[in-house]
Amino acid sequence: MWNQKELTVGQVAARSGVSVSALHFYERQGLITSRRTSGNQRRYRRDILRRVALIRVAQRVGIPLAEIRAALEALPDGRTPTRADWEHLSAAWRQALDERIRSLQQLRDDFTDCIGCGCLSLDRCVLANPRDRYAEHGPGPRRLIESDRG
Repeated sequence: MWNQKELTVGQVAARSGVSVSALHFYERQGLITSRRTSGNQRRYRRDILRRVALIRVAQRVGIPLAEIRAALEALPDGRTPTRADWEHLSAAWRQALDERIRSLQQLRDDFTDCIGCGCLSLDRCVLANPRDRYAEHGPGPRRLIESDRG
């Protein structure tokens, strides 16, 4: 059954662990492609399984679909990513992942006590924002915005 050159959408779903609706979504987003049979049924090349695996791993670590699509489109002739391609892509995404981790650690470390107190008045909170000093820097979550720049 799995020795076929082409797979149905149900077979791809079963092998990849991704729902049929997700596969259709990936196709609408330009992440994967299929051909249509004379009966208008989708058929996928077997190497689509590797592409779907890459998409799932990238999504799991928070890479936006637009970035995943751009990375896949950059591959010559729309080929399936190789191990070397994955190493290149993951290295390129590493900085964004490191920044996301740092931001999440800051949220965890800096805001636990304030959220826990229940006041939700960060503009008046003597712990997080004494005398509303961050208002001078402009609107929005200044501690997060300014730490992202530095």
